[in-house]
Amino acid sequence: MVYTQEKGSELTKSLQRVMDKKNNNSMYNFENFDRKALIADLGQDKLLEYLRNMLLIRHLETRAEAAYLQGKIGGFFHAYMGQEAIQTACVDVFGQNNWWITSYRCHALALLTGASPQEIMSELFGKADGNAFGRGGSMHLYSDRLLGGFGIVGGQVPIAIGAALSIKYLKKKDETAICFLGDGAVAQGTFHESVNLAVLWDLPCVIVVENNKWGMGTSVNRAVAVEPIAENFATCYGIEGHSIDGMDILACYNGFKKVHESSIKNRKPILVEVITERFRGHSVSDPGLYRTKENLKAAMENDSLLRLKLDLIEAGFLTEEQYKAFDKEAKDQIVEVVKNAELSPNPDPIVLEEGVYKEED
Repeated sequence: MVYTQEKGSELTKSLQRVMDKKNNNSMYNFENFDRKALIADLGQDKLLEYLRNMLLIRHLETRAEAAYLQGKIGGFFHAYMGQEAIQTACVDVFGQNNWWITSYRCHALALLTGASPQEIMSELFGKADGNAFGRGGSMHLYSDRLLGGFGIVGGQVPIAIGAALSIKYLKKKDETAICFLGDGAVAQGTFHESVNLAVLWDLPCVIVVENNKWGMGTSVNRAVAVEPIAENFATCYGIEGHSIDGMDILACYNGFKKVHESSIKNRKPILVEVITERFRGHSVSDPGLYRTKENLKAAMENDSLLRLKLDLIEAGFLTEEQYKAFDKEAKDQIVEVVKNAELSPNPDPIVLEEGVYKEED
C-alpha cells in the first residue's frame, strides 16, 4: 500500500498516540524520596557541579552537531542531549575508579570519566591530538577507566561482564563494572547471554538500560515484549531490578546511590532501567519523523537541565543571572575547543597501522 504524505502523517500521529499511551511512567516503580532533604544533603557546591557538567555536555554536543552539519565532522554522530542527568549522577555516585562501558552514544561518559573536551572534539574532527588519535571518531571514545564506546548494538555488554570478572578475580571489593546500553539492545542475544553468565558467576556489575523509548525509529513497546524492562527481567534472572526517572538528576542520584550500596555489599549483578528522552533523532542523520512535534515538545519541557535549574533557584542556590553566566562559560569553553580542533593537525598516514596486531611471518 502506498500512503500519500497526508495519510502517512495521520498514520504516524495515530501510532504516536498509541505509543504515548503505553510509554507512560505510571508502570514504573520509581522510589519516593524527600526532594528538599536530598537537595539540602547534597548541598550547593555539589548541585552546581552537576549543573555545570550537564551544561558542558550539552554545549559540546550542540557545537559538535553544528560542525557535523557543516561537513567538518564525518562518520557517525549520536547525541546524548536530554539524557545528561543519568551518567552525571551515576559517575559521581560510583566514582571514576570503576570500569565503565557504553554504546556509541559515548560523548558524555568520556567527558565525565576524565577525557578532556579538547581531546573529544579533536577526535570528532578526526585530528591527531584526538582521544583515539583521530581513528575512532564519535562512537569510540576512551578514558583510563572507560573501556570505550561500542558501535555494535549490545556489543558492549560482554565486555562489561569480562571487566566484572576481572574485578572479582583480582578481589577488588570496592569496584564495579557499569555498563550502559539503550532499550533497543535488550532484544539482542548478547544482552541475555551476558546477564545469564553474570548471574551464574556472581559478578559485580551494574547493567543500566537507558530507555529513551526509541530503538532507532522503533518504539520500545514494539520491540521489547515486556515492560518495565529491569523490573521484569531482573525477576526472571533472580537479581535486583530498579527503575529510575532519568529526567530528574535528584532521582538519578537517589537511585544510583542505593544501587551502589547494594553492589558494594552483595557483589552481584544489578539491572537498572532509567526512563529518559532524547531530544534528537537516533543519529545526526535521523530527522525523527516518527515522533510528533507535540511529543518532542513535551519531552523537552521536561528537560533535566531545566528541572535542576528550577530546583536550585527554589533552594536559593542559584539565580537566573548566575545560570546565564554558567551557560555562557560552558558555551565559550566549547567554542574555543572547536577552534582548536579545526586548527589541529591531521594524522600522518604513515602511522595508520600502528597499534594493529600483525602476526609475524
